[in-house]
Amino acid sequence: MSVIVQAADGRSLEVLQAGPEDGFPLVYHHGTPQGAVPFPTLERASAENGLRIISYSRPGYGASSPRPDGATRAQVADDAADTATVLDHLGVGDFLTIGWSGGGPRALACAALLPDRCLAAACCVGIAPADQYDGDIRDGMAEENVEEYTAVFDGVDALEAFLDVRTGFFGVTANQVAEGLGALAPPVDRAALTDELAEYLAASVNAAGRQGIVGWRDDDLTHTRPWGFDLKEIRVPVAVWQGSLDTMVPFAHAEWLAANVAGAEAHLIEGEGHISLMQKAPAILADLRRLGGLD
Repeated sequence: MSVIVQAADGRSLEVLQAGPEDGFPLVYHHGTPQGAVPFPTLERASAENGLRIISYSRPGYGASSPRPDGATRAQVADDAADTATVLDHLGVGDFLTIGWSGGGPRALACAALLPDRCLAAACCVGIAPADQYDGDIRDGMAEENVEEYTAVFDGVDALEAFLDVRTGFFGVTANQVAEGLGALAPPVDRAALTDELAEYLAASVNAAGRQGIVGWRDDDLTHTRPWGFDLKEIRVPVAVWQGSLDTMVPFAHAEWLAANVAGAEAHLIEGEGHISLMQKAPAILADLRRLGGLD
């Protein structure tokens, strides 16, 4: 079930719910570039764990309005405020949250900025903050992401020029996902691209491009600006999940997050990649329930 929620500043937020109506709320923050679409793998794991998924397309993706300041100063922290707006509209109080890839920082933002409501957070294959990371966040990335983040660091004009020639990716089909990702999908991830996962990724990328590159551009920019909260001040239980073979977000990012997010529990798994780790959704959500004190 999808609805449009109005933010206080007049923006629209496209919200999707799935799973048992009496399930405990789980906020899912999608990756970059993606939009909120049905995610059968996660929905099945959520139902097994008695959870109801609430997801929304971040600004500029799907039917969600872009932020007026997206190209200039928007931060990851702003998405915690949007999450609160969505939950208030739905009448939800306490919740768990999981973020994948570009959504990982958003899960951490909820833990940091909504501590009275967020019981626990899972940051899965999430990027580290560029302004605090010990080194260059591009180290260990496949060539495609090195080029993308080089454009991000070069500024808005360079990033827009980079993304403008890649809009064809927004029309990717399930059969084209692996080829479209190139070296960002190593063999372990290609093996995990079953029909279900490939169809989800294609649909979510298609949704991301409904308004052009604006959502992708603004998401990338928030990754490299200060996030707007202090990772060391988080007091909500956090789990960091990562695979050693990830070429999209390097393993070192998770090691850094595990060392710098206050009290984080690390699940650093040998032999898994960026996409293959999605197959561990049941275990990730069961662990998240434990961290949130629901078991």
